[in-house]
Amino acid sequence: MFKKALKVAITLSLFSSPQVFADGISDAVNNENRSVKERSRDEYRHPQQTLRFFDVQSEMAVAEISPGGGWYSSILAPLLNEKGQFYAAHFYIEEGGNAYYKKSLDGFMQKISQDDSYKNTKVTAFHPTKAMDFAPANSLDRVLTFRNVHNWYMQTGQEGVDSAFSSFFKALKKGGVLGVVEHKLPENLADDAQNSSGYMKQSVVIAAAEKAGFRLLAQSDINLNPLDTTDHEKGVWTLPPGLRLGEKDQAKYLTIGESSRMTLKFIKP
Repeated sequence: MFKKALKVAITLSLFSSPQVFADGISDAVNNENRSVKERSRDEYRHPQQTLRFFDVQSEMAVAEISPGGGWYSSILAPLLNEKGQFYAAHFYIEEGGNAYYKKSLDGFMQKISQDDSYKNTKVTAFHPTKAMDFAPANSLDRVLTFRNVHNWYMQTGQEGVDSAFSSFFKALKKGGVLGVVEHKLPENLADDAQNSSGYMKQSVVIAAAEKAGFRLLAQSDINLNPLDTTDHEKGVWTLPPGLRLGEKDQAKYLTIGESSRMTLKFIKP
């Protein structure tokens, strides 16, 4: 009787225990060098679930496109530091160019110079029409881009978006995966809303990827936010962390949280 009860208890324990991952992602997300401010965004950006959805492994060669301040880089760099290779394809800086981009790149470079987890990081440049070769052709296992497609669309139009996806296709190995997270505009709204709102239609993103040669493997609801109506006075930047309206209706937008986002996984056949 005791043996039977023990067997039942063990069986129940196996089924009720939390899922344990040995992919290194949990450790990377919880690494001590991530700031409190960075960690505060985890509840909206779901980095563990997102990186597992994109099947990122510690021994891979991975590029993050336009990392900005390095929110995801602070997770990817330690994850890939020992066995993999991390490419931070940052802003392309032209003579007399965008001051914001230069400040962002300078801040990123300062950040990585003070953190040993970036010792295996290669910083390169990316621009959808002026700097497309951010990594050697056919060299990457994963290309990841987080909340960037709208920038290319607003600055360089559909041509720039198409060029960006073509460059990702070129850099990936056969069988490599492109992971895209982007602010999601409802399909029933006018296409013109993409011009300045910061939101993109999922159908437009998928079409651009497929035009470049990718095949859609899967899509996830991980980063959707049903509270986000997407029709905000200052576009997506009305919401946190931007809060472009300052104190105006701030409590309302903090309650909504960050934007609703598509999460798409493509493969290079």
